[in-house]
Amino acid sequence: MSGLRVIPTWRHGQERLYVCLTDGSNIAWYDREAARVNVIGDDRREDVLEALGPFLTSPVTVGPPPVPTPAELARLALHPDDDLAPNRPGEALLIALERDPGHGPRLRPDPRRRALTAEQTVGTALDRLDGAGWHILHSVPLPGGDRIHHLAIGPGGLFAVHALYAHRQRVLVSDPTVALGRRDPTPLLRRVRADADRASHALTAEVRPVLALVDPADLRIAAPPRQVRVLRDTDLGELARLGGVLKPADVEGLHAMARDRGTWTSGG
Repeated sequence: MSGLRVIPTWRHGQERLYVCLTDGSNIAWYDREAARVNVIGDDRREDVLEALGPFLTSPVTVGPPPVPTPAELARLALHPDDDLAPNRPGEALLIALERDPGHGPRLRPDPRRRALTAEQTVGTALDRLDGAGWHILHSVPLPGGDRIHHLAIGPGGLFAVHALYAHRQRVLVSDPTVALGRRDPTPLLRRVRADADRASHALTAEVRPVLALVDPADLRIAAPPRQVRVLRDTDLGELARLGGVLKPADVEGLHAMARDRGTWTSGG
C-alpha cells in the first residue's frame, strides 16, 4: 500500500480529488473537467495513479501542474477585499437593504427591491454566458458612489450592462429618453453611455453600452439609439453569438484588470 489518501473537494463549483500524504500535505490532484492529473514531483507518480485508480473512469493526461498564466498570477496577487469577481448580481443593493431594510408597511414598494430584482434577473442571464468564453462582473464600483450594474467581457468585446425593471410595462425608447408606462420619460441612455465611457477610460479599451429591460409588456424603439444596444433580459444570450473582437488571452487579461477594485477607484 502506498499510504496515500484521496480527498474530494470542491473548488469554484467543480470537484477536485487531492492525493495526500499521511501528514496531510498534497502531492497531486485530479481535475475531472480537464481530465488531468497534476503531480508535484515524479517520484510518487505511480503511487498517485494507483491511489486514483478507482476514480479514473476515462483516459487522463498526467504531468506537472500547469504554469499559471499572467492573468492567473494577477488574480492570485489580489487581496480578497479588492477582488470584484465574487460580487453577486445587485451586490451593492443587497448590502444597502441589509443595512436599512425599511420599516413598517408602505403604500408604495421600495424601489430598491425592484431594482434588485432587475439586476438579479439580468445577472443570472449574463452568468449563463460563462461557458461560452465570457467573464461577467457584477456591481462594479465607480468613483463618486456610482456603479456599473454588470460588465461582460468576452470574444465579442466588452459591454457595460444597465438593468431596468420594466415588469408588465410598455417601454418607449426615444434617444436619449426611456419612458416606462405612463411615467415621464427620463434621459436614461445618457447615463448608460456615460457608464460605458467611464469603463472604457478605466480599462483603456472600448466598452459598449447595453440597456437590459426586465420583463417589459411591450418595447418600442423610435429610432436605433446612438451606440446603445437595447435588449430584453431574455435576449441577452445574443451576446454569446458575437465574436471576432477579443482573443482568449485578451479576454483573460481584461478580466484580471477589471476584477481589481483598484482599477476603478482612481480617476473617473
